[in-house]
Amino acid sequence: MLSISTKVERLVMESPFLTEGLGRGLINLSELARQLQPQLETDLWKPVGQAAVVMALRRVAERLPQHETGPLAELQLARKSGELTTRTDLTMTTYRYSENTYECHRQLLEMVAPQQGAFITVTRGINEVMVICSRPLMNVVNQVFVHERELARLENLNAVTLHLNPDTLDMPGIYHGILKKLAWEKINLVNMICTHTELTVLLEQRHTGAAISVLSRLVAH
Repeated sequence: MLSISTKVERLVMESPFLTEGLGRGLINLSELARQLQPQLETDLWKPVGQAAVVMALRRVAERLPQHETGPLAELQLARKSGELTTRTDLTMTTYRYSENTYECHRQLLEMVAPQQGAFITVTRGINEVMVICSRPLMNVVNQVFVHERELARLENLNAVTLHLNPDTLDMPGIYHGILKKLAWEKINLVNMICTHTELTVLLEQRHTGAAISVLSRLVAH
């Protein structure tokens, strides 16, 4: 059975808001302990005293950085024009993976190749295949995947790509640090795509401006 301190630490580390708040000393430990008590008692199957929770929170807070340190503070973005790249008016469609998926993928890339400036990415999972593309390409996508089972479709999305220095690949937690900043600003990510030196976040239009603002501050540091 988990101890109180272990369970408290897990609850804190699962939330970027609690992690940030405790690390900066912005949270009243007694009040937070009072709010965590019911969940702790349910999960641990025993009464939990508020003083014990406060002590556990204090120990967690002491181990958290008081200021922004670690991978995010050392983030070295590509020293070239266009550290941030945006794409607008995208559609994300998810299909059930089938024996025809490979051929659909091949046909799709072949048909969109002549269209300059078009954005398209195909991600194949175990049971699903996801296609993200500019809206003008949807006719091609619909034609190629006409016989495939569509699971979901989201439209009017934007993408923001952050270009990273290859050295950041050796920094543990680099993506966590970036995503924590977005979560702190209550920016919801629809999806995320990673390549060797690019991190692309897919967002609803209403969150795009805030995301660009957050990522721009990272670029400037």
